[in-house]
Amino acid sequence: MPAYAVGHLHDVNVGPDVVEYLKRIDETLAPFDGRFIIHGGPVSVVEGSWSGDLIVIEFPDKDSIRAWYDSPAYRQILPLRTKNSRGAIFFMDGVSDDHKATDVLAGIPTMDQP
Repeated sequence: MPAYAVGHLHDVNVGPDVVEYLKRIDETLAPFDGRFIIHGGPVSVVEGSWSGDLIVIEFPDKDSIRAWYDSPAYRQILPLRTKNSRGAIFFMDGVSDDHKATDVLAGIPTMDQP
C-alpha cells in the first residue's frame, strides 16, 4: 500500500542551499521509487486558513520512506533544507483503492456501542 512523506514547511529561505537541495533530491528518491505528488505551489483556501508550503512524496510503502530518509544520499542533503526552513515532516500510510470513509470507524467505539 502506498505511503507518503509529508512536509508542511514555513519560512523557506530559497538561497543557494535550498537550490542545491532541490537539484539533488530527485536522485535520492529514485532508488526508493519515491515521486512528488504535491510540491508547494499556490492553494485555494475554502475553509480555515493556510500558510506555508505542502510537500507530499509518494513511496510504495512505509519501509521505503524510512529507507530513503535514512539513506546516506538523503542524509547528506538534509541539512541544506533543515537549516533554511522550519516545519513538520511526517510519514503516513495511504489507503486502498476501495477505501470508504466509514472504514476508519472499525475498532473505534461509538456512542451506540457498549
